[in-house]
Order: sequence, then structure tokens, then C-alpha cells
Amino acid sequence: MDEVKAAAAKGGFDIEGLEIIDPLNYDKMDEMVDAMVAIRKGKQTPEECRELLKKGNYFGTMLVKMGVADSLLGGATYSTADTVRPALQIVKTKPGAHLVSSCIILQKEGADLLCMADPAINVSYEDKKDKEGNVVLSAAAQLAEVAVETARTAKIFGIDPKVAMLSFSTKGSGKGATVPLSQEATRIAKEMAPDLALDGEMQFDAAVSPVVGQLKFPGSSVAGYANTFIFPCLEAGNIGYKIAQRLGGYAAYGPILQGLNAPINDLSRGCNADEVYKMAIITAALA
Repeated sequence: MDEVKAAAAKGGFDIEGLEIIDPLNYDKMDEMVDAMVAIRKGKQTPEECRELLKKGNYFGTMLVKMGVADSLLGGATYSTADTVRPALQIVKTKPGAHLVSSCIILQKEGADLLCMADPAINVSYEDKKDKEGNVVLSAAAQLAEVAVETARTAKIFGIDPKVAMLSFSTKGSGKGATVPLSQEATRIAKEMAPDLALDGEMQFDAAVSPVVGQLKFPGSSVAGYANTFIFPCLEAGNIGYKIAQRLGGYAAYGPILQGLNAPINDLSRGCNADEVYKMAIITAALA
């Protein structure tokens, strides 16, 4: 506690009036342990829960779950997996959501805001099956859900979403790999949100260039005008937003987590102070 106040004073920040909670000296730790044991339903013992709650990622998540905090921003010292795991175990997904995903908001002076998903959570999309081997949630339905959820996030930031389902193929020009996934996800997403401007599958140039877009995908209301981009796998999404950030001069904010019961967001461990500051504002606004 004293170290935090000393660091704030050294930086010239007035934090008087702010509540600072230390997991190692929290007066309601026993109550928190009991609550976590109940949530985990026998998957972890009281002793195991107490040890986990000494860590900031689990402690912070339980503060949100218990209503002590409205939202959580982590990741500066934890991996994305270590931020998301407690959220999935404790806060869990919101009603109607089948998975957690993430998106990045890209900002550049003189340009409109852009949104990209999923660069941090879902490595790839595979059919989810029950014990008998029956498909209960297809890979395409998962990608479609990411697209619709990302459009909702985009609206929160004032973006009128025009959603491009990205691929190395435009309207069937390529075959194989993730092309069928993007095609089927496009069909399902249109059924899920018929009023949403969404189209695919399309290559990135077709998504952002009106000339290329209308040549390759004539008549599409999205091709050439997209501002919300859905990648077919994490690998492509992560590379894509970092190219925009490092070569395109965009500031990248996120990953913003989607599908959870409470606003919990993640920072890159390469974040700077400005990104922490702005993501804290975003996270508070989502609450």
C-alpha cells in the first residue's frame, strides 16, 4: 500500500480518496474463499482457492463477481490466457453466449475508427460435440457469433458496423482451407442479425477499396466500405491488427473481451501508459 502511494507521489498523481485493496490483507478474504469454492463446485478446495486469490487476476475477478468492483482491466503482467481463465471460471459467459471472443479498436488521427476480431482468444474454430459425437455448436456458428458480437461492440464505440468476413477468397474465388468456414459463417450471421450490414467471404482489398470491392463483389453494401473485420482464425487476426498498428500508424486498444457476464478486458504485456489509461476508460464505460 505504501509502495503504491509512494509511486503515485513520485509520478505527481493524487490518488487520495481512491481505495487500494491488497489481496494479502483483505478483510473479507474468508468470505471470498467461500464464494469461490461454491462457484467452482468442488473443482478446487478452500486451500487451493485461497492460494489462487492471492494472485491479482483471480482476486480482481472475484471482486467483480461479488459486486465490489464493476469491471476489471488486466493483462499488463499476465498473459491473455491468465486473464481469461479466471473470468471463464468465475464470471462466466452471459446468457445466450456460447463462447468468449475479443476485438481490437483501431484509432488514427483523421481516420474513422476500425474494429477487428478475434486477435486474442479463439485460435481456430472447430465443431463442438457432445459425448455421443453429435455436433452441438458448429465451427461456422461460433465464427458467426463472433461477428455479431463484434458488431455490437463496434456500436458501443460509435461505429456504424459494416462487417466483412475476411478470407483469402472473395465470393468463391478461392477454394479450401478456411474458405468454407467463412462462407457458412456469413450465412449463419445473416440469419442471426438480418439487419446487420455484413457480407463475405472477401479478401481485405475487396473489403476496404470501393473499386476492388465492387469489381470482385458487385452489389455488396459492405465490399469496399467495411470498418469491422472478422478474421477466420486468431493467427490472421493477430497479425492483421499488428500490421495496422506498426506499419499503418493506428493506435490499438484491446483486446476487448466479448461474451462475458461482466466487463473484463485484457492489455498486451507490451502496453504503454497511454494504452493502460485509455483501456481503463473503455473498461469503465462498458460497465
